[in-house]
Amino acid sequence: MKGAVGQRLQGVDVLRALAILFVLMNHVNMRLRIARIPYAEGLPEQLVASLVWNGQRGVQIFFAVSGFLITAMSLRRWESLSRVSVRGFYLMRFARIAPLLLLLLGVLSGLHLGQVEHFVVSAKTGGLPRALLAALTFHVNVLEARRGYLPGNWDILWSLSVEEVFYLFFPLVARVFGRGKLFVVVLLGLVALGPFARTVFTHGNETWKEYSYLGGMDAIALGCLTALVVSRIRFSRIALRVAWAVGVALLAFSLCFTLTSDAWGLGRTGLDMTVVAVGTCLVIAAVAQSEWKAPWMMAPLLRLGERSYEVYLTHMFVVFGAFGFFVRAGKPMWAVPGLFIGVIVAAGFLGEVVARFYSEPLNRLIREK
Repeated sequence: MKGAVGQRLQGVDVLRALAILFVLMNHVNMRLRIARIPYAEGLPEQLVASLVWNGQRGVQIFFAVSGFLITAMSLRRWESLSRVSVRGFYLMRFARIAPLLLLLLGVLSGLHLGQVEHFVVSAKTGGLPRALLAALTFHVNVLEARRGYLPGNWDILWSLSVEEVFYLFFPLVARVFGRGKLFVVVLLGLVALGPFARTVFTHGNETWKEYSYLGGMDAIALGCLTALVVSRIRFSRIALRVAWAVGVALLAFSLCFTLTSDAWGLGRTGLDMTVVAVGTCLVIAAVAQSEWKAPWMMAPLLRLGERSYEVYLTHMFVVFGAFGFFVRAGKPMWAVPGLFIGVIVAAGFLGEVVARFYSEPLNRLIREK
């Protein structure tokens, strides 16, 4: 996102980079676990949990950032949420989301038809037509909760389902309630429902516990609220430092002390993800008004955050490819750290190439047209 002076909010890009790193680490870890490779034996349990089991928290960070960015851009473009152009908003989302999503679905369909390992959609989940319908109508999460997981490259689309259903209704609700306080009430309602969606409303379905619409929309709603607050209130430097400190502390606790969080019952009550979202939004508020600048050595991290959408949609190709080489090499334990690092570097490179030569040019072309 760009600030008033036309510069990107680097603190937001850092958050997105951290989020995608957690997702990458988690998905490499899952391949190792499925292959029963005991690479984490002897390591402290909390260290392992913090490094490779925070993928869901990474997605929660993405949701909060997304809510902030979309609301802030809408305010900058239309000045008031009550004046949001429904058609303009949908075209803006289409230009950003559709080109790469459609390309991805085309490639995945070809791999499925070619019966390539790790890319075949099973008949149990409805086969290719059912997966395409779910992806194009944003209910991959519902399909997986009812019929089981899709292949890895399809599975990641569950988060896009949550996000885009939220934005399907966003401009409509904004036009109706954006002038008064009812829009804030709607957002607060989503925040309040989030923990229940991750616990009571799941009815024992472990997939729905992580993939439900309301279970992710609380973070998006908090991001929206953050953008509204930042646009209306100018905080003092001291207040921004406090917000930064508290936000970083909450994120550090949520990401580095997950075992303690679970022991305190935050996971059981669904509040663990709420804490992640609140911490993220406090950091966003601080960096948005202070226009924090990252040191030069963080340039690769900033770039990774800037390309996080492209990295997210394409990274499973890298994960499967790199893991295939690892298996053919005999699954050497000493190469596991290199596997993690290699996937991060290669996924970042692939995301950069896709963004620079495909998704960004089409994004600009669609917006211009």
